[in-house]
Amino acid sequence: MRPFAIGLTAALALAALIPAAVISAPKEKEKPAAVDAKAREAGMKDAPAMVTAAGLTCTVSDARFIGEDKKTATKYYEVACQQGMGFAISAKKDVAPLAYTCLESSAPGPDGKTGGLACALPANLDAKAGLLPYIKKAGVPCDLENARAIGSGAKNSYFEVACKGGTGYILTTATPVTVDQDVTANSCLLYDDGGNVSCKLTDKATQLAIVDTLAAGAGKNCAVKDKRYVLSTKTDNYFEVACQDGKGYMLQQTATSGALAKTIDCAQASFVGGGCTLTDSVAAQTEQAGLYTKLATKAGFDCKVEKYGMLPSQDNRKEIVELKCSNRPDGGIGVFSATENHVYDCVASEINGYRCSFTKADAVYPRLTANLKSLGKGSCTVSGSRVIGQTATDGYVEVACSDGLPGWVIAYPLGAGSTNPKEVMSCLQAKGVGGGCKLPTNTTKS
Repeated sequence: MRPFAIGLTAALALAALIPAAVISAPKEKEKPAAVDAKAREAGMKDAPAMVTAAGLTCTVSDARFIGEDKKTATKYYEVACQQGMGFAISAKKDVAPLAYTCLESSAPGPDGKTGGLACALPANLDAKAGLLPYIKKAGVPCDLENARAIGSGAKNSYFEVACKGGTGYILTTATPVTVDQDVTANSCLLYDDGGNVSCKLTDKATQLAIVDTLAAGAGKNCAVKDKRYVLSTKTDNYFEVACQDGKGYMLQQTATSGALAKTIDCAQASFVGGGCTLTDSVAAQTEQAGLYTKLATKAGFDCKVEKYGMLPSQDNRKEIVELKCSNRPDGGIGVFSATENHVYDCVASEINGYRCSFTKADAVYPRLTANLKSLGKGSCTVSGSRVIGQTATDGYVEVACSDGLPGWVIAYPLGAGSTNPKEVMSCLQAKGVGGGCKLPTNTTKS
């Protein structure tokens, strides 16, 4: 494929390339002629060497000699390869042969007619089928309907594929084109119209039709009012939908299967491309904060939520949320689902694997001081703390005392009861727990 000038708004850094040129050919034909036996014999004799010289990864399964332009002393061949992609090759004495995929050499010109380098071997007549191994290697769902060659640079070649159902991709392969190297597929929605790398076989409206299907399977009773593509990662695509009832969602689609992976309320979707823009995300967040206030209160944690942040959850039915409260200095981590509803304060949360970021460390010292008092150690006012370890059933917190005297290690049960201390140990007694005490006053005193 010929080099071409390229400009991408997606994160694709490439050097400026030479503009595309129309492939010249000995003569023009509207339809490929039947393959002449002598042409095939000559092709099979010469083509393997031409393939090697052109740097192609191609085990020749069929070939033909197309013809010769005697004015330029250039010979033309067509080869079919066991790897799937077919090529037209131009060979001039003392010059490395040039290879063009059949998608490029068979493309109709402005007048709708194909040129003399159009592929005619039986294996190459459906030129787009040569991309099937590349689509498979890229790992995207695509029942191939149409395809075109876009162009090549020094390192990469680009193709557009259109799939049944309206989706489309830009395939990026190596130059020369080979399925043995990396192949990537990016949604056409990543590319701006009119660029040197862009999609022409499908339109944006058709590509976005998948959003209606995803929204219908989300179980949110959302009559789609508006929709947009947001971004893609290596594994997922994200779309935003606005519903007729005023609500909005981010839809996370698994790239390899095309299936809906997760539905994210706009109130919780700020981490996806800056969040929702088709709905009032501020209003949604205010409404969601009110819901978390009710859930926290129900769980026995008096917190008027002014800010919240979503934490990763391996269970899509369970929300793990950090809460910042306007009515108290300490916040917590809420775990909310249909079967579970409790809030860990910022000591209990760390014992159970969640760390607070909204709450200052000293906000939990009064609770730890009270715990020590309940265990008969009322002379210590906590001035420092750290989680030092866990067992299968318990978590351990080292505390330092404001008077500089030796501190303690408090044991708590894991789970919802993590605020209820089980026992207290001196640093000497706890030297085998998580490496022992390490807070400054405890290290010197123990």
